[in-house]
Amino acid sequence: MPGRVDPSEVLTAEDRSPRQIVEKLDRYIVGQDDAKRAVAVALRNRFRRRKLPPEIAAEIMPKNLLMIGPTGVGKTEIARRLAGLAGSPFLKLEASKFTEVGYVGRDVESMIRDLVEIGVDMEREAKRREAAPAARHAVEERLLDLLLPPLPAAAPSADPEAKRRRAEQQDSWSRSRDVIAAKLSAGELEDRTLELEVAAATQGALRMFTPGGMEEMDLNLKDVLPGLFPQNKRRRKMTVAEAREVLQREEEDLRIDEDSIARDGLRRVEESGILFLDEIDKIAGRDAARGGGPDVSREGVQRDLLPIVEGTLVKTKYGMVRTDHILFIGAGAFHAAKPSDLMPELQGRFPIRVELAALTREDFVRILTEPEFSLTRQYSELLATEEIRLEFTPDGIERLAEIAEDVNRRHENIGARRLHTLLERVLEDESFAGPDLEPKRVVVDAAFVTSRLSQVLEDVDLSRYVL
Repeated sequence: MPGRVDPSEVLTAEDRSPRQIVEKLDRYIVGQDDAKRAVAVALRNRFRRRKLPPEIAAEIMPKNLLMIGPTGVGKTEIARRLAGLAGSPFLKLEASKFTEVGYVGRDVESMIRDLVEIGVDMEREAKRREAAPAARHAVEERLLDLLLPPLPAAAPSADPEAKRRRAEQQDSWSRSRDVIAAKLSAGELEDRTLELEVAAATQGALRMFTPGGMEEMDLNLKDVLPGLFPQNKRRRKMTVAEAREVLQREEEDLRIDEDSIARDGLRRVEESGILFLDEIDKIAGRDAARGGGPDVSREGVQRDLLPIVEGTLVKTKYGMVRTDHILFIGAGAFHAAKPSDLMPELQGRFPIRVELAALTREDFVRILTEPEFSLTRQYSELLATEEIRLEFTPDGIERLAEIAEDVNRRHENIGARRLHTLLERVLEDESFAGPDLEPKRVVVDAAFVTSRLSQVLEDVDLSRYVL
């Protein structure tokens, strides 16, 4: 999925300047200014390319990035947040997965198919949001019909008395409908039970494997042979609130065109897709040079990746998708390998190199306090749901940062992820006690942090396993 960004936060064409993109990223990610500047320029160049004449735009390729840095310093988060801010289809996967399955598993092109699925889903949700207002009005009418069914049609009659009675019935029904409509609009009928006809579970789906890389594809036999599998429906009892959700979905589906969704989803992927290849350093280097067996796995994956990164056509169930203008972001720690260990052709397809620095104590302090949804705020909000008031003092945050830096230095450096481990350990008792905790106010200061972690920190072996 794209970054966890509210749709209202998606950047418009007017506010996609590199400086504004970096300012948006600063709200979620601490430091790593070089990497933020690089991805901001890459995103801005996409917008610039779209304003050019087609014949020039077709020649301008995206400047793919290679992020180099230890784990936990923000490589994935920068790419994910960027995709969320831009409203771009985003897929993260580990390049090493293709070395694990070799040549008998899913082929490398499957990552493009997965990205297309994400793009089509995003397009479908966008179309649903557009159709939602009109669908909402239709849902209200359908709910009214369920709560107060229309009067049955009357046989034509020339009798004046029959006409008068019919008019009175119609007038009474209209007044009742207005009353129910007012209550429905005010939310007074949400818990009332009604009976709704819903589609039964879909049957007749066939899962098959294609020869090209054993790629899974779903074939719905109901679409191929509609007469063989008629639409089954069943009646269910549910509340008005539940029925509203079911009907809203149905009405939105009636107002969107699946063909246009597939077409626009493919275009969205081609024009703004972002594919994040993590652990790319794991496929660098030659197996034979390392004393291993034949050089099949690592360099073989590089050879398979090369045409996709260079630009090629990939067949999907929605149609052909061109990868020329998908932005590829490679990332890796490059401890045991160097970027120069990649194939020269693949190196050339990642012209922008940015190095992300290891996190310091000052960075940990900022991570705990500055981001909009910082870790300290997350834990405070979680415990506040059970009326526990959690307060982090400046010296408590400093102590957490100091311990995180120390543990990362003495053991494996896992960057900011160490803070999750420490906070879980520090607040373990409070989280377990939950609503039974007394008193309801917890102050996390330096002494509190030290008391919770002192035993673990003093025992080197225990620290290695617990922290």
